[in-house]
Amino acid sequence: MFDWLIVGAGFAGATLAERLASQRGDRVLVIDKRPHIGGNAYDRYNDDGVLTHQYGPHIFHTNSEMIFKHLSQFTEWRPYEHRVLGRVDDMLVPIPINLDTVNKLYGLSLSSDELEGWFASRAEKVADIKTSEDVVVSVVGRELYEKFFQGYTRKQWGMDPSELDRSVTARVPTRTNRDDRYFTDEYQFMPKHGYTRMFEKMLKHPNIKVMTQTDFREVRDEIAYKRLIFTGPIDEYFDFRYGKLPYRSLQFRHETLDQPWFLPTGTVNYPQTEDYTRISEYKHMTGQVHPKTTVTYEYPSAVGDPYYPIPKAENAELFKKYERLAMNTPDVWFVGRLATYRYYNMDQVTGQALATFRRIQDSVPIGADGLADRPAARIQAAE
Repeated sequence: MFDWLIVGAGFAGATLAERLASQRGDRVLVIDKRPHIGGNAYDRYNDDGVLTHQYGPHIFHTNSEMIFKHLSQFTEWRPYEHRVLGRVDDMLVPIPINLDTVNKLYGLSLSSDELEGWFASRAEKVADIKTSEDVVVSVVGRELYEKFFQGYTRKQWGMDPSELDRSVTARVPTRTNRDDRYFTDEYQFMPKHGYTRMFEKMLKHPNIKVMTQTDFREVRDEIAYKRLIFTGPIDEYFDFRYGKLPYRSLQFRHETLDQPWFLPTGTVNYPQTEDYTRISEYKHMTGQVHPKTTVTYEYPSAVGDPYYPIPKAENAELFKKYERLAMNTPDVWFVGRLATYRYYNMDQVTGQALATFRRIQDSVPIGADGLADRPAARIQAAE
């Protein structure tokens, strides 16, 4: 009999498994339907020996010292500040839009102070900001919206920004200085030996058993456990009672090239051309020295593994139906992106899992039977 069955071996599942085993002495079984641990952050050395992210680039960044210190128990780090260029009007320019972006695109020599006025002169007044289009045009105007946002969004989401909730572009990342870092968080690092090695250390505990290539739906009645932590799609847990929650997916094309470098930065975006949204090159991120290099092309898709919850009002309402079911399901915790139908970064999922563990500590006595000795499950928000 396991104290906990955890479905999913990504950040949410692995963080909770480690805490439950090391801090409470609970017996934990972690299962994952994929043939590996680490969820979407899984990385591996390919046949040519290049460390590659199987599901596209994962860049760790956070402003939380607590989360950074927690994960530092399981990995050393290498400093890395991600930089992205965009192929716009046949030029490579910094993304997010900054002083150099505008000056290069338009052949100008604006100062930071002048750029503020330049943005303001092009911004459109929008009385009631409801959509992603409204957000962008109200900050940088329609021309930059069309160059940088409209085409990329159409590829990424399969719909126009005017159809998407304003949350997609709630904070338009524009800068009036020359800061070309994609993120500005205080802690920006990559696991020194990769994400998979970090997950292996998290799950290396005598009280933790891991089973991959194991589908919860096939074994849920075969395994004896007291309580469940579910990090998969919440609608799947409830057998799609109200219908499927919509997601966008991604398809990846990995290529290894017989040359040391391919891109000038870790990622290049393609908002105007190509079927793919971006190309990423991992050696920029990992710091690996190798005569070859591996790059990944990302193609958004309507089919495939669920990656991005589609932010529309009707989808939020559908999720609330499943959330109400979850609230009335005792001895089950729903944690992570898919279980809470929110697009969280890796640090946010880790924070959500740690907050869930604290709530478990407060409500579940060590060694207690799984007999609904607490209120029905709640969905923990990310911290």
